[in-house]
Amino acid sequence: MPDPKDNYRLYMEHAREMLAVAEENLGNAHYSSACNRAYYSIFYAASALLYSKGKTYGKHSAVIAAFRQYFIKTGEFDKQWSDDYQFVMENRQTADYELYDDVEKEDAIKSVAKARTFIEEVKKWLLKHNLL
Repeated sequence: MPDPKDNYRLYMEHAREMLAVAEENLGNAHYSSACNRAYYSIFYAASALLYSKGKTYGKHSAVIAAFRQYFIKTGEFDKQWSDDYQFVMENRQTADYELYDDVEKEDAIKSVAKARTFIEEVKKWLLKHNLL
């Protein structure tokens, strides 16, 4: 039988992989792709947190809403993390769906940086709760 911690580990491995690809894309001036992958790194990290509450979601809107419900409103995470999630999510929306609206280099840099710190914060939380 698999160790329950495997799911946390796998979510975080996916988050780190997406972040690594975001950083590669950023370095290659692929700003839209960098924003997309930065977003998914946060999505997977947030999914790891929600798993700790027995929650799993497939819809992006459900993950951010549940993250806010179970982690921001409870005070486990500062509101800044919700704002960062929202910023990266909006850049991903622009990158993926706005044909005539390019993602600016600075927004891509900020998205990747915010994703990096978000993942680090989630990792700290998971370690603190002995889930990794």
